[in-house]
Amino acid sequence: MNAYIEQHKNRFLTELIDWLRIPSVSADSKYKDDIRRAANFAKTQLETAGADFVELCETAGNPIVYAEKIIDFKLPTVLVYGHYDVQPADPINLWNSPPFEPVIQKTALHPDGAIFARGACDDKGQVYMHIKALEVMLQTDSLPCNLKIMIEGEEEVGSKNLESFVTAHKDKLKADVILISDTSIIGNDTPSLEVGLRGLSYVEVEVTGPNRDLHSGVYGGGVDNPINVLCQMITSLKDANGHITIPNFYDNVIELTAEQRAELNQAPFDLEAYKKDLGIDDVFGEAGYTTIERTGIRPTLDVNGIWGGYIGEGAKTVLPSKAFAKISMRLVPNQTPDEITELFQKHFESIAPKTVKVQVRPHHGGHPAVTPTDSTAFKAASKAFEEAWGKKPVPTRGGGSIPIVALFEKELGLKTVLMGFGLDSDAIHSPNEHYGVFNYLKGIETIGLFYKHYAEMSK
Repeated sequence: MNAYIEQHKNRFLTELIDWLRIPSVSADSKYKDDIRRAANFAKTQLETAGADFVELCETAGNPIVYAEKIIDFKLPTVLVYGHYDVQPADPINLWNSPPFEPVIQKTALHPDGAIFARGACDDKGQVYMHIKALEVMLQTDSLPCNLKIMIEGEEEVGSKNLESFVTAHKDKLKADVILISDTSIIGNDTPSLEVGLRGLSYVEVEVTGPNRDLHSGVYGGGVDNPINVLCQMITSLKDANGHITIPNFYDNVIELTAEQRAELNQAPFDLEAYKKDLGIDDVFGEAGYTTIERTGIRPTLDVNGIWGGYIGEGAKTVLPSKAFAKISMRLVPNQTPDEITELFQKHFESIAPKTVKVQVRPHHGGHPAVTPTDSTAFKAASKAFEEAWGKKPVPTRGGGSIPIVALFEKELGLKTVLMGFGLDSDAIHSPNEHYGVFNYLKGIETIGLFYKHYAEMSK
């Protein structure tokens, strides 16, 4: 298997780069044609890799790419999930190279080079590992289990149509375990397996004052400014200790025991390196918790965007009619997105002064998830990492959200193995997103070893 990967590694990289050139941005309708091009690219590559059955499944939104390789119904079946849509590349001016013109450059953490492009790590690069792992195992006659692969095009906008697809195709998606590569490892010298993900509540708020933009000299001081009000309202959502002030927000949060917290903090973490990588002098978060805990087991509230008034070149002395913000809340077990969105809406409306009107528009959300560490699949994944990387992976809690994990468990009754290969420093969702060449190729190897160990341990 490794000899085949080494022999074809340049082609594997070239193919991924070709896919990354397609700007499959799901949040912007102007990329609708590119979304379909990206889906068709994945379909063609799955066919070329050797899948027996490949189709584009139409939804009310973007198509889902589905493939199967069934070698023996008596063998276990792994359902691989990933997504081909990517985040918007904005702000473009902060990229060192165009986001959809991939380049390979060396970095301190990626001395073998990294592919710089939007979607390189999240999630095209990690999905493409699975397509190449299928090819490698078929070409070396070593595939030991059945595979089903589902790649969607709406993950970055909340997987709007995935639930209806999963519900309607339970027989098609029948499997023994879910495998997802859309997470990260601690470092290339310290592999890890994520055993938990936070959920998400995402809202947009609108604050309206006067019925039109006003001259700030004529009306300033006499009419409340929606931008000022919005900033004050947002500031009040947390106290000085980083504690979210929305009533009942923490009611259902499951608190970890002292032993569980101590185990979590055993994961290697260099605070000074963390600050240096981000260019900050200090960290901030909920008092009483470490950075690892704040980003993995505690809920959060953050402003993702804020705008209003005049932001063009030069000056315009205007008192704006409206102000807007996008706000996300990361959730932990037992919080639910519907519950938290409702709590936020009631609170935000209640703290608005009479000088403005407030509207809260919910966007998308997702449930938190915790995966078992005593399952056959997790043990097989751990063994695969240990064989490929020469070191047993560390269990970690991820701060991100993959709503499909809870959905798979609810609708299909299946647990998930989160076997990602990116680094937190790979700048996903940010300018200069990248993915290490080493991680890409080593991921292909590790995925193949997972299939091998999972099949053996399932006998």
